[in-house]
Amino acid sequence: MSVAEVVVDVPTMQTNRPFEYEIPEQLADVVVPGMRVEVSFGRGKRKIQGFVMKIKDTSNFSGKLKPIDRVIDLRPVLTPEMLDLSYWLADQTYSFQISCLQTMLPSVMRAKYKQFVEAVPEFVDDAEVKSLLGDGESLEITSQMTDETIQLINRLRRQNKIEINYVVENQARQLKRQAVTTNLNPIQLREKRNSLRSNAKAQLKLVNYLIDNVDHLPIEMSELENDQDIGRSAIKTAEKNGILEIIEVTKRRKPVGITPEKTTKLALTDEQQQAVDQIVTAIDQSNPETFLIEGVTGSGKTEVYLQSIEQALNQGRSALMLVPEISLTPQMVNRVTGRFGNKVAVLHSGLSSGERYDEWTRIENGSVKVVVGARSAVFAPLKNIGLIIIDEEHEASYKQDDNPRYHARDVALWRAKQHKCPVVLGSATPSLESRARAQKGVYHLIYMKKRVNDHPLPHVQIIDMRDAENSAAKGDISPLLQDNLYRAVKRGEQAIVLLNRRGYSSFMMCRECGFTLKCPNCDVSLTYHKDLSKMKCHYCGHEEPVPTVCPNCKSKKIGFYGTGTQNIERQLNELLPQARVLRMDVDTTRRKGAHAKIIKAFGDHKADILLGTQMIAKGLDFPDVTLVGVINADTTLSISDYRASERTFQLLTQVSGRAGRADKEGHVIIQTFNPDHYAIKDAAVQDYETFYKQEMYLRHQSNYTPYYFTTLVSVAHKDEGQALKQSYWLKRQLQAALSDHSILLGPSPTMISRKQNKYYYQIIVKYKNEPQLHQKLLDILNDTQADTKKGFTIAIDNEPQHID
Repeated sequence: MSVAEVVVDVPTMQTNRPFEYEIPEQLADVVVPGMRVEVSFGRGKRKIQGFVMKIKDTSNFSGKLKPIDRVIDLRPVLTPEMLDLSYWLADQTYSFQISCLQTMLPSVMRAKYKQFVEAVPEFVDDAEVKSLLGDGESLEITSQMTDETIQLINRLRRQNKIEINYVVENQARQLKRQAVTTNLNPIQLREKRNSLRSNAKAQLKLVNYLIDNVDHLPIEMSELENDQDIGRSAIKTAEKNGILEIIEVTKRRKPVGITPEKTTKLALTDEQQQAVDQIVTAIDQSNPETFLIEGVTGSGKTEVYLQSIEQALNQGRSALMLVPEISLTPQMVNRVTGRFGNKVAVLHSGLSSGERYDEWTRIENGSVKVVVGARSAVFAPLKNIGLIIIDEEHEASYKQDDNPRYHARDVALWRAKQHKCPVVLGSATPSLESRARAQKGVYHLIYMKKRVNDHPLPHVQIIDMRDAENSAAKGDISPLLQDNLYRAVKRGEQAIVLLNRRGYSSFMMCRECGFTLKCPNCDVSLTYHKDLSKMKCHYCGHEEPVPTVCPNCKSKKIGFYGTGTQNIERQLNELLPQARVLRMDVDTTRRKGAHAKIIKAFGDHKADILLGTQMIAKGLDFPDVTLVGVINADTTLSISDYRASERTFQLLTQVSGRAGRADKEGHVIIQTFNPDHYAIKDAAVQDYETFYKQEMYLRHQSNYTPYYFTTLVSVAHKDEGQALKQSYWLKRQLQAALSDHSILLGPSPTMISRKQNKYYYQIIVKYKNEPQLHQKLLDILNDTQADTKKGFTIAIDNEPQHID
């Protein structure tokens, strides 16, 4: 008897313990680790999904094992490496293993889909294949299939005579394209041609094309119409005359916004060459070393990445490159696809389920050797990885906010050990954790201090907005910034303006009674969006009409305070009517492909000023951008998070680096109410080392990372008293497992204490070495599961990126 260990998906009561199921004899050759199966669970007839983790010959269970009811997949959807990774990930992120396994799957596998068996082209006429498919081109896999049919499918798949494809039900129509083919041979086609009238020119042209291209059929109808100028009516007439057939074919989708341009290998500077040499040596020696490239903006880190990837490919290995968010860094993706062409697959959250599945399939079957993607691409099913790159490694978006709360960098380091390959972390402003590891020798530090072609760093001016001439009463754009914008536009150059706050105004207040309009679900003020004529909550999405009188005292003296990108857009249009302004924020980029469309328009010089939130601060490389203006550098400084200074320094340094990247000199103007703050002063001169020393001193004084490990435990409930009571119970649990050397803070309400009608409390654990803490947190994970039925939300975040 064969036994399968199955991790089951029981939403109400999850567990990391696998359950044993008997593998029926007829499925003995079918069930393998990595497949999903359907099993009975509990005393009733409840059917649930599960993942097969292991196969073994015997069981220690004394009773009768339940059998596996059916296999959902006829091929493993997860590799042995991914199964091993799920054990580690569940342990490190205090998550249930089923969540980790589902996170690794492409979204198409979690959507509602159908599976089809199709013949591999060279085995279309194979007797067994024909007996399976019958008269059709494909066969849908259903739960009603007999075990004999499943065995036949599995055997033919192992013989590579058939392939199994997934089609998302609501995407199926997007997957298909109309095409033409013919059952006639060239001789029969010539006979048809001879029977046509001499004035049937369209029919003659079509038949001649079919004769010349009979080996390349089927051909999409759109190709005949657009490239050959053969109309649809001619195709329909030929179908009636028995010359051709109109069929549907599967077409691989191309991700929106990816427009690769052929790029050539560039000559390297001395700094670049030294970096490439060190990385290539690690690839050659299969050494899982971690490199941290600390390179100023414009120092040519991308070319180092590309040439290192090329060396990995030359050795027959693959490469994985992570970027913070593909839609925000289309130029980087275009350079990679331009250099390596069809060898590249792109994975990110902006793809449709079908697009993502197409790319995932290409990776899984070995059609591509390079994967570029955002955070979740770290799970791409690449084989024989030779190099992993994480660009802009300091970005908080590499950490997932929901279970499993993994950091892509940690997963990348785990996979690098399995594949014995180096990891390259790149940034102009590395996270303090990574830089501290490099200083200790855990990572290998590579400096790149010069811009390519020795272009100077942009000249930076800090404007004190407390001065009378720059006061906000005169508008949010200082006279100096306005003058420089005017000059840049007049010279035919371009400018980038950053304000990290969307909307028109931050809040509405009554000048009579001081009333502020707040969200009914969250403890925040509603933001005024002028283009929608709505007040919106940026946390839960609640929106309501803009009031004309104060809801509290009925006064008409309503004022809008604070500034968002919509307001700045209006001011720019009024101050510089000759300038063409493009706005890029969450509100203008909701539609698919909108990011790439805006960036392409700016790159094509269809706009003079690009205004936006932090999404315009990174990954952009435009030769004509000579001016960068930062409207309010204090936006990120005012957040009650110990990383606020670090985030501010990183954002200002990144956005400053957009200016003067080509031959023209760059100029940056930073407007602030805190001109003497070290984060702003150091960012102005791109002095990372000075900032690093100052910030590390403050972190040491306040006992924060990287001097202490940090774990955040949060509790939420609709009843504030219940949330607080549960928080104190959790605190007592943690205290029992901690020594006197650790620091336990809280419970305390979060900065925004109520979100989506739930009250949030948090406990912070800071420690250096607490051997009992890990197991205690795992115990809390299991013990509090039943509390979710009572309306509690309890989360454990290891090394959180944000602490309110």
